[in-house]
Amino acid sequence: MPLQIPSRIIQTAKSRRLPLLEQAAVANLKGLNPDFEHRLFDDAEVNAFVQAEFPQHFNLFQSFPHRIQKYDFFRYLAVFRLGGFYFDLDVFLARGLDELRAHSCVFPFEELTLNRCLRCEYGMDWELGNYAFGAAPGHPFLGAVISNCVKAQQQPEWVQPMMQGIPKWFQPEFEVLNTTGPGLVSRTFAEHPELAKDVAVLFPDDVCNHETWHHFGNFGVHVMEGSWRNRGSYLRRRLGNLWESWVARRGLEESRRLGKTRSVPAGDRQNL
Repeated sequence: MPLQIPSRIIQTAKSRRLPLLEQAAVANLKGLNPDFEHRLFDDAEVNAFVQAEFPQHFNLFQSFPHRIQKYDFFRYLAVFRLGGFYFDLDVFLARGLDELRAHSCVFPFEELTLNRCLRCEYGMDWELGNYAFGAAPGHPFLGAVISNCVKAQQQPEWVQPMMQGIPKWFQPEFEVLNTTGPGLVSRTFAEHPELAKDVAVLFPDDVCNHETWHHFGNFGVHVMEGSWRNRGSYLRRRLGNLWESWVARRGLEESRRLGKTRSVPAGDRQNL
């Protein structure tokens, strides 16, 4: 019998004194899943968990140059060890999670990708999100994600194919995405079809409709209030937005020719 996702919700915060929006997000998750264990890790508890449960990765964890990379890495480690669902503190649900527990691993569709490597090398024009996901303890796909996070730090050249075509000004943000974030998770999915077949992807009905992006299937939505991105100067933000819009328009034209749905490896997967 396939492993199921435990009834557990895992979240992280700098401290337990949460801003009002984050308090509301936590209350929303607890209210819709009253029988689930809820575990909120603050910074000290995150450090203690990694040191105790994954001492082989603790030095690497401490070496990440960006705070968000530590949080990304921790969420994979925590769900891999404990099992359950991880949620950012700006995700709100419309329904409970019980029916998703029948799967061994669940990730959301994020959006159509800007990444030329995913599109050209792997034939994958979309990305998985890492703001929310669930898995049974020890799930091999999460194990592969963790291994790739380690590889990205130890072998910087491995990351470079995912950086092709990105202007130098904007590379630091995309480096985070492609070393611990959605880019890395999506690359892992593309590289390991034998593992991907055991991942239930929460696709929208039309992947080309941007209004359905950043949804946790029909279960909830990522409101993206807690952006980690460095805002920088107005000029840099403006140029970045213009470049991303231009690349997105070109990518959307390519993706529309492929239709509304995507073919993925057969297995424990469905639209939900």
